[in-house]
Amino acid sequence: MPPTAEPAVEARGLSKRYRGGQLAVDGLDLRVPRGSVFGFLGPNGSGKTTTIRMLLGLIAPTAGTAALLGRPMPRDARRVLPAVGALIEGPALYGFLTGRDNLARFDAADPTADPATRRARIDAALGRVGLGAAADKRAKAYSLGMKQRLGLAAALLQPRELLVLDEPTNGLDPQGMREMRALVRELAGEGITVFLSSHLLDEVEQVCTHTAVMARGRLLTQGPVAQLAAGVRGRLTVTTPDAADAARVLREHGVTGLSVAGDQVTGDPPDAAGTGGADAGAGARPVDLADLNAALVGAGVRVRAFGVERGTLEDAFVALTGEGFDVAG
Repeated sequence: MPPTAEPAVEARGLSKRYRGGQLAVDGLDLRVPRGSVFGFLGPNGSGKTTTIRMLLGLIAPTAGTAALLGRPMPRDARRVLPAVGALIEGPALYGFLTGRDNLARFDAADPTADPATRRARIDAALGRVGLGAAADKRAKAYSLGMKQRLGLAAALLQPRELLVLDEPTNGLDPQGMREMRALVRELAGEGITVFLSSHLLDEVEQVCTHTAVMARGRLLTQGPVAQLAAGVRGRLTVTTPDAADAARVLREHGVTGLSVAGDQVTGDPPDAAGTGGADAGAGARPVDLADLNAALVGAGVRVRAFGVERGTLEDAFVALTGEGFDVAG
């Protein structure tokens, strides 16, 4: 898709200030390419859900504009929302109804849904999220993960151009999370744009093509996942039975942020151009990774493995904010 193509989601200067003065979202400029799996990333409380609610027209922004599929929101909500499926803050279910009957209620409330195809579409949606065998159980007997699946099934009752999923793996066990990631990839393969909010860095890195990072109500960066991760230098990792000696040698040669755990020593390598340590003279020869390895061997350190790990989204987030957040849930 050319970069000039109309985005699936766009926000300009989007802000939300609640009564009492709390600024939840501050001047957000966001552009989600069509056909992408877009990870909206940030710690809990960073403003992600507030942003999503404004994009969908569920709450009014204090300032700024939003558009879905090229149409302004909330002005054109009636025209655009039939092409948008959403799972926000967990589904609202009738506990006394079965999963199938809950979906029938949701579908009946949709003025664009064809009653003649309702049962077939419900069965297809249930099967797609792995709830076919539990379709006739009451929703109050569902686990949190099953409720998440049912909410996604509701979002898939109709053909969609855009899916907006707020923490879709919440409550899922590891197998369920893998299945959800596979389903997101499958939907993207059908040309559906998936806007996925999450605080799980590894989840976003595994499934998303693009990402945006939020913290404290502000957007820090956005772009392709690979580009964001590639912009951060990875950690140098040395495996050796002589960890203390290795740390000493690396420190002398400009490696910072050193950490020792068992037989592994990690640290931040010198700049790509090669810089010596803080005490290196102006005329000192630059140090590169080959020099570091040679210095270790020359000092009698037994090196079993040596290399720089690829930069990750976690590295990028820490570099952007100076802090980390829950990467495993």
